[in-house]
Amino acid sequence: MYVPFLFASREVIPIMKVEEIKAAVRQGQGVLGIELGSTRIKAVLIGPDHAPIASGAWDWENSLKDGVWTYSMEEAWKGIQNAYAQMAQEVLEKYGEPLRRLGALGFSGMMHGYLPFDKEGAQICEFRTWRNTITEKEAAELTELFGFNIPQRWSVAHLYRAIRLGEDHVEKIGYLTTLAGYIHWKLTGKKVLGVGEASGVFPIDSSAMGYDMAMVEKFDKLVAEKHLPWKLLEILPQVIPAGEDVGCLTAEGAKLLDPTGTLGPGAPLCPPEGDAGTGMAATNSVRIRTGNVSAGTSVFAMVVLEKPLSKVYPEIDMVTTPDGSPVAMVHCNTCTSDLDAWVKLFSQLLEAAGAQVKKSDLYDLLYHQALLGDPDCGGLVSYNCYSGEPVVGLEEGRPLLMRQPENKLTLGNFMRAQLYAAMATLQIGMDILWKENVQVEKLYGHGGLFKTKGVGQRLLAGALGVPVAVMETAGEGGPWGMALLAAYRKNRQEGESLADYLEGRVFAGTSGDCVEPLAEDQEGFEKYIQRYRSGLAVEKAAGEALK
Repeated sequence: MYVPFLFASREVIPIMKVEEIKAAVRQGQGVLGIELGSTRIKAVLIGPDHAPIASGAWDWENSLKDGVWTYSMEEAWKGIQNAYAQMAQEVLEKYGEPLRRLGALGFSGMMHGYLPFDKEGAQICEFRTWRNTITEKEAAELTELFGFNIPQRWSVAHLYRAIRLGEDHVEKIGYLTTLAGYIHWKLTGKKVLGVGEASGVFPIDSSAMGYDMAMVEKFDKLVAEKHLPWKLLEILPQVIPAGEDVGCLTAEGAKLLDPTGTLGPGAPLCPPEGDAGTGMAATNSVRIRTGNVSAGTSVFAMVVLEKPLSKVYPEIDMVTTPDGSPVAMVHCNTCTSDLDAWVKLFSQLLEAAGAQVKKSDLYDLLYHQALLGDPDCGGLVSYNCYSGEPVVGLEEGRPLLMRQPENKLTLGNFMRAQLYAAMATLQIGMDILWKENVQVEKLYGHGGLFKTKGVGQRLLAGALGVPVAVMETAGEGGPWGMALLAAYRKNRQEGESLADYLEGRVFAGTSGDCVEPLAEDQEGFEKYIQRYRSGLAVEKAAGEALK
């Protein structure tokens, strides 16, 4: 039985001993997961028992250029190399072994978006991230054409917009992929995507484990009058489920990852996934009636369905698990960004007063203040929207705090309102699934919102009305989840499903800390969300007035 951590206490207790880890590194048994998140690129190396043994990270930020949220690929490689170097240095310092070989590795990235290249492999358009809400018209038209919800951030919505606007680069497209797919391609030479990530590029037929061919034909007919020099399938990555062969690290790829030349080539890679897929793996949420909530820069909840929804909902994305099972997903563009901005403001206040408080301690202090606030935030309501929010029909975001003069503006109420704002649009979307009688026994939380023990977890349970469990790896679930998918690629036995691998080899005997929803939190959040819905007209007007 393989267990990554013991949960007798909140302390993480590694299973492997130092000498065993040294031998695993020396023998090239370490498995690496790297995730390019919205604000941080992180590398996590795990041992044969699936427990993390070293990590490294690099912070980065998107930029708004000509109305488009984007990142440069030069910055992506800089971040990957620095995160890897930091992880490799930790291996050397802790275990005395240079990292010369890997047992397997895999890459994930922020979901979907638009990243086109010409036939020679040159990037021909800026990377358009998931955060952009510029494809409303195209997404709506494709949704009607397919009878299937196409969110604004999906690659096909961006592609159709570029075609419709006659952008110069469209005729030059030789390959269209996502951030994770791009990194994988450069390290292996293989143009592939994991099925979970591919399900945000174009709708997937889970039975065929590939793009929905009826919809592909409809798209090609839709743009036929443009006389483009390519058909859709000619420019999209091949769809591959978890565990399958998608190439090995080439000599050129090893040099890209580790410019020092210490790392050798040859390690197998797993199919590249998005942060949604890694979240499912990191929380053991790939089997029917399981679900998870990823709460960081954005927030999304995913529930593996046992039956289809009764109709198409623009608020619900239909994607898949890394092994191809249908998933209902509620995705919201903003979660902790405004919350983080307020914490920085309080930090500046403390510095101005001559006080020094560690960042993590300040987060803990402020989060716990939220539990001291009134269950309904004393009448306060906050909108944390940094960009548009399709779930509530918001075209542009304007962070906004509102209250009536008689409301109680206390630190506790203020912080509770900020945390509720991070969950509000998610609850609105999830309410659709509850009305569809979607069943889920509990949701596993992971991401930055859950780093402070018990606070975000408790309030989310109250907001959604379901138990929320958090594991020790909750703060860094994504890259660890990617490492688990790479380990599955390396270790799986004939006929062993991803769900069986995770349950039997990784999570056996573990369940994390589970919190049931409290009646007072449910009642308080219900009052808050009623005010939130009522005030959306003000938030929308702010977006129109403050250009």
